[in-house]
Amino acid sequence: MPDGTLGQRAADRVASAFGSWRFIWIQTLFVAIWMTLNVVGLMRHWDEYPFILLNLLFSTQAAYAAPLILLSQNRSAERDRERAEQDLATDTETLGLVRGIAAHLGVDTPT
Repeated sequence: MPDGTLGQRAADRVASAFGSWRFIWIQTLFVAIWMTLNVVGLMRHWDEYPFILLNLLFSTQAAYAAPLILLSQNRSAERDRERAEQDLATDTETLGLVRGIAAHLGVDTPT
């Protein structure tokens, strides 16, 4: 299968990034810094407890991430199906060759 469209490649990259430990650590660090700056008050509190703006950011992130991850999973399933079809064709061809050799040698053919 070719690399796919720009959207498909983008979905694969997003799914790959969101499914990594690097993303989890960066996200955790971001949340910790956000909460610390808003609780301690070293700066002006732009999102005081209960962190409604932070929740909005997470909701927006999830709203975009979920469909992109599903697109990537669908694309992966399609690639797996194509590989399985290619494997079946190869196996069928190999079985035909084995049967031909077995017939030539006069032995029982595999089923």
